[in-house]
Amino acid sequence: MNFDRSLDIPAGLEVRLSPLVSRVLAPNPGPFTFKGTGVYIVGNQSVAVIDPGPALPGHIDNLKRVLDGRRISHILVTHTHRDHSPAAALLKSWSGAPIYGLPLQSPTAANSEEGMVDEAHDHGFVPDILVQDGMRIQGDGFALECVATPGHTANHICYALAPEGALFSGDHVMGWSTSVIAPPDGDMGAYLASLEKLKARDDRIFYPTHGSPIVGPREWLGQLIDHRRMRESQIVDALAGGALTVRELAERLYPGIAPALRSAAAQQIVAHLDHLRSRDRVAPEGGGWRLKI
Repeated sequence: MNFDRSLDIPAGLEVRLSPLVSRVLAPNPGPFTFKGTGVYIVGNQSVAVIDPGPALPGHIDNLKRVLDGRRISHILVTHTHRDHSPAAALLKSWSGAPIYGLPLQSPTAANSEEGMVDEAHDHGFVPDILVQDGMRIQGDGFALECVATPGHTANHICYALAPEGALFSGDHVMGWSTSVIAPPDGDMGAYLASLEKLKARDDRIFYPTHGSPIVGPREWLGQLIDHRRMRESQIVDALAGGALTVRELAERLYPGIAPALRSAAAQQIVAHLDHLRSRDRVAPEGGGWRLKI
């Protein structure tokens, strides 16, 4: 896939992307965040803030500086990973704006390797208003539609800005990498269904929380779907030679991967195996997996 990793915007600088949209990059680069969390500001004098980011003091102070003089009417969260939602409570305390989103679906939903295979969950996240698919959020000079996209996490929500044909895609569709799907909270079948759901829409541009904006997102969505189908085919082909463990599959499918990403790669294999098992194509055998005939 041809990822655009050219994003080179200093953290803390507000960058205007469209008449209604600007972005501020948080200072939290890393193996799962790329250059950092992109905090989106929608509107003009009265604004919504999407994915306010991590609870880093310097980041919070900068958001206050950037937003000073504007009224925050909504704080929207795509999902509860700690690089997206913790600043919401601090921003609410400062502005009084309500928080929209969904909490972690289950206290036990997080992976046992939480924080190693992706950003850990914000277990303390409490929204004021629970969102749902198709819900409209009306602001001053803008309106956003909630688009449920479970898969990366069970509680993932995108937000569509219809007048600009824009979709804030969170981590469901990123501009620099494929999304991490880490069971049990991550679900490959749900992720693929959500990709197909977005592909059926007519959005003209995606604003991911990590990476550059994606113009012509249908083609990009098709590439993401094809990539996952390729990985599944690779697993099936590998298991055709006999039962293999997750570790053995990961070593075959992700040769030479950086040490910091090995656990995440293994979890992608687990997610694909779970999806294959749900369709009765594989079964566990001993400490590994075998193909069902």
